[in-house]
Amino acid sequence: MPDKNRTRGAGGRIAEWAEGRLGARGLGRRIARGVYPSHWSFMLGEIALYSFVIVLVTGVYLSLYFDPSMAQVEYQGSYAPLRGQLVSRAFDSTMHISFEVRGGLLIRQAHHWSALVFVGAIMAHMMRVFFTGGFRKPRELNWVFGFLLLLLAMVGGLTGYDLPDDLLSGTGLAVVNGTILSIPVVGTYLSMFLFGGEFPGDDVVPRFNTLHVLVIPALMVGLLVAHVVVAVRHKHTQYPGPGRTERNVVGLPFRVHAVKSAGLFLLVSAVVVAVAATVRINPIWEYGPYRADQVSAGSQPDWYMGVLDGLVRVMPAWEIEAWGHTLALGTLLPVLVGVGFFLVLGAYPFIEAWVTADDRDHHLLDRPRNRPVRTALGVAWLGFYVVGLAGGANDIIATRFGLSVNAVTWAVRIGLLAVPVLAYTITKRWALGLQYRDRDAVLHGRETGVIKRLPDGGYVEVHEPLSGDELHVLTQHEQYEPLALPAEDGGAHGARRLQVALSRRMYGAGAQVAKATGRPHTALPPRQHAGDQAR
Repeated sequence: MPDKNRTRGAGGRIAEWAEGRLGARGLGRRIARGVYPSHWSFMLGEIALYSFVIVLVTGVYLSLYFDPSMAQVEYQGSYAPLRGQLVSRAFDSTMHISFEVRGGLLIRQAHHWSALVFVGAIMAHMMRVFFTGGFRKPRELNWVFGFLLLLLAMVGGLTGYDLPDDLLSGTGLAVVNGTILSIPVVGTYLSMFLFGGEFPGDDVVPRFNTLHVLVIPALMVGLLVAHVVVAVRHKHTQYPGPGRTERNVVGLPFRVHAVKSAGLFLLVSAVVVAVAATVRINPIWEYGPYRADQVSAGSQPDWYMGVLDGLVRVMPAWEIEAWGHTLALGTLLPVLVGVGFFLVLGAYPFIEAWVTADDRDHHLLDRPRNRPVRTALGVAWLGFYVVGLAGGANDIIATRFGLSVNAVTWAVRIGLLAVPVLAYTITKRWALGLQYRDRDAVLHGRETGVIKRLPDGGYVEVHEPLSGDELHVLTQHEQYEPLALPAEDGGAHGARRLQVALSRRMYGAGAQVAKATGRPHTALPPRQHAGDQAR
């Protein structure tokens, strides 16, 4: 008999060896046999993944030349205006990368730009998932993984931004230090631990380098792997359409999807490199090395940290004296608001599941118009974020448009309260208007533009019925019925009353338009819908 190992070949033997020790064949087969929706919005998550790969590759290259030390040396590089000045080794090595290492400035700028794209793509991807309800059971964990990735990306960007030890990053660190010191009881200890003594200390760059190069990337890779494994386990969500149900996935086979993804990776890489080659970012040679007694005008953090900086800038300088200690509310309250602002985003899937009392699996996505309150909440969240971001640039806005800084600050303060309310109200009314239009189209058909004269002399416009595909899209969604208090009202506790009140706010009168299906429709409570949702 022929040797089975010999006939199988080296590749087969390697695959069998790996399968016996890793058991990866099952996962590989599951991925290869998967079907992937082709809608463009699903590419946002892939853009985040590919930009993260660029961040890792360029980061490895930069780490070969970067010296994470705050020891002072005399700069003797090729940039003449700074020659002879005392700088840290971190600043000196960053200048060396920018001016002496072949391709160093291109790689450094590509690293920075890809990091910005990474954070932006994660946020855009999360907003797509939020507005379409892709976070519902069984994908709550994937939402949490994405939320943690967003936070880690922001912290990773902050730590990397501070590594060059230039004047701009040092100014940002001073803001960070002031924020930490405002934390009651433990703020001073946290500051001493982070900076290795009184600010700016001698250890912040080495410690940030360890976080930026080792800890944060390792955590992010672990979260990405978990995210992919969970996504493969539950398969993809999909937008509603003919032939698409809770039990199937309609889309492209893996081979076609893999080719498209490879093309997208090359496109993302090309765009990042092209931007890095033509658009300057973080020119530390213009800022100079960090000096504790200097602050550069127009200092701005990267955009994803701008909202926290903006909240700190526009907050009045309130202080409270208690038990012989000063509580700096002007810094502490913005931090608490900012933390709560993001925690609500991270916990939203569990909040909505509690409000709807819905414990079924969901694989079909919602059209945002069919969930007016959720869509309005998301737009209000974005409105708050944009106004806070504008607050982080209040000095730039004032100087560029010839305005008073105080006027801009007050405008941001008012906007932080008014814009979310206006955004919520307008978005909700807009979504309801779209629902009314869909209902009218289902009941009366599509306007043809043809005018017909009636026997009595009147004129009407001819309508034609919608196609089956169009009717399916407009009528396939479910409508929740708001929860009700138990018959014995006195027995309901506070949490139950809150749940019912929120349910009525999200799905009661004025929160949704009864859809037209061509037959009398009665919305059922979530737990009365039958059917196995497993795929």
